Amino acid sequence: MSLLPTPPHSTLTVTSTIPASTTSLAVPRPAVILPGLGNNTGDYKDLVLTLREVYGVPSVVPKVSRVDWLRNAAGLLDPNYWRGTLRPRPVLDWYLERVDEAVAEAKLLLADDGKISLIGHSAGGWLARLYLEEFGTSNISLLLTLGSPHLAPPKGLPGVIDQTRGLLDYVEKNCASAVYTPELKYICVAGRYIRGARLVGNSNNLIPVDEEPNGSELIKDNGNKKSLSATPSLRARFIGQGYKQVCGEADVWGDGVVPEVSAHLEGALNVSLDGVYHSPVGSDDTKRPWYGSPSVLEKWAHHLLT
Repeated sequence: MSLLPTPPHSTLTVTSTIPASTTSLAVPRPAVILPGLGNNTGDYKDLVLTLREVYGVPSVVPKVSRVDWLRNAAGLLDPNYWRGTLRPRPVLDWYLERVDEAVAEAKLLLADDGKISLIGHSAGGWLARLYLEEFGTSNISLLLTLGSPHLAPPKGLPGVIDQTRGLLDYVEKNCASAVYTPELKYICVAGRYIRGARLVGNSNNLIPVDEEPNGSELIKDNGNKKSLSATPSLRARFIGQGYKQVCGEADVWGDGVVPEVSAHLEGALNVSLDGVYHSPVGSDDTKRPWYGSPSVLEKWAHHLLT
């Protein structure tokens, strides 16, 4: 695995953030942070600390090690893997069980009639959707995803292989559609760190990040003006090939791993953040901030408060 409240096609542009400290009636809900593919519990320790110390949000991360992800190799023994029709169980049983244990731990932090927020990073976002389908939403009021590849890649494109081997297809067909309601809010955050490029030839429509329109909430960082040369770099071409495996196109914006278009869901409140890198691994809070870096966290942390 490599893994609106506005109408779906409306546009909402936000030019400033809403710090949690300005929310006078804020009541923090405990959160469960679902790790992305290849990540472990420790990768999110700084995010857990900042959520608690700055925003007063207690959070729990499922107990996941990097070695645990090798359990997914069991899918190789399933004929559905080779047909591209793999189903989540039993391959992902171990992960869903760890999430359920973390949710049980977070419930101990609940106030009377309280509910929990799920924060899914990368593959943890669509795995959270699978968890909600399997275990129910009665204790959950928010699913917030960070750079999650929600959409299965288009079929039939040369050189494009579904790296989830059908799992994202299963999620699309069998999990509930995204909603943004008082009872349950879906919020999908995408990063715009670098635009990919085709492997051969120049991209004809390269434009600065601050000029590109889109049909979702776009939070601008006015101090982060970007420009692009007419000739894509080798790095952009390499990253573009990764984007292509996820969404079928190379010449799109993304967080360096997941394209922006794949990280949004129709029906959710979709947010795009400039200059945000995909992973805590290899990130830098100043030069290469990821979704959980303090300067980025302040742009979405208010969604965790009621």
